[in-house]
Amino acid sequence: MHNKKPEVVVITGASAGVGRATAHRFARDGARIALIARSSEGLERAAEEVRTLGGEALPIPLDVSDADAVEAAAERVEQEFGPIDIWVNDAMATIFSPVHDISPAEFKRATEVTYLGTVYGTMAALKRMRERNRGTIVQVGSALAYRAIPLQSAYCGAKFAIRGFTDALRVELMHDQSDIHITMVQLSAFNTPQFQWGRTKLPRRPQPVPPIFQPEVAAKGIHWAAHHRRRELNVGFPAVKAILGNKLFPKLADRRLVKLGYAGQMGKLPLPEDRPDNLYEAVPEDYGTHGRFDTRSKGYSLQLWATTHRGVVAAGALAAGALLWAGRRGMRAGLRR
Repeated sequence: MHNKKPEVVVITGASAGVGRATAHRFARDGARIALIARSSEGLERAAEEVRTLGGEALPIPLDVSDADAVEAAAERVEQEFGPIDIWVNDAMATIFSPVHDISPAEFKRATEVTYLGTVYGTMAALKRMRERNRGTIVQVGSALAYRAIPLQSAYCGAKFAIRGFTDALRVELMHDQSDIHITMVQLSAFNTPQFQWGRTKLPRRPQPVPPIFQPEVAAKGIHWAAHHRRRELNVGFPAVKAILGNKLFPKLADRRLVKLGYAGQMGKLPLPEDRPDNLYEAVPEDYGTHGRFDTRSKGYSLQLWATTHRGVVAAGALAAGALLWAGRRGMRAGLRR
């Protein structure tokens, strides 16, 4: 076991938030991790943290909307670290705004980073994994890939597109009887810096819709999904509720979002005058892994534990059922006496 070769992992969007937390999780396994993000202090700091936690780090500053740069990065990773085992697509850009206030250029930019960045990363990984007929690609998605919400049309549209792209590719891999695995991890609301630097045209500071989870919870789910052949993994019960609720009662979800979708995504304070904006350029400082919602965020998810321990949950349910049945049988026997 100790002689096992370290995994080679590529993570896009690795300079902050969920991507950075995911790098921390893989680093604890001693993985060789390529960290991809636009040039920023956060990327170098993330690399330092990976090394401190026991992994190897290769920071590669690039914009994932540049297909040639993504392809060159994949080639460099294999030259310096060896064959890529796991590729995690997490890079994203967003705009908090009603549709009528977003320009075509802004829509294009958010789509190129969030959707096409995922496509380009997947293509670069596939090019190499197909030669070896092995490897795992993890698409970091969202409950918003199933249930769109107001004020995040660019992000929701991109996540829907990623789901469609992933479903199509999954069937192609099945048709080819490939051993390459592709999975999508659908997240709930997380405490990341995107709410501090994502472009916004709202009157007040944007916020995730509660309940909110810490990025480490997402990282745990992504790491698990990378090592288990699950088609999709939901992280956090709100994701389960949103996806299931939209399938069963889409009109009811629409009406609920009319009432809660606006106020729930804005805090009480107005936007700071010096607020950064990372839609086109990286923020020139390190914002870390967490956003500003630490006091409101959960560091665990019972739903994630249950869905990653189905055998234990099933055994417990069977045991509880057996005890209940035995208790009722004993009660009936006592009454007959």
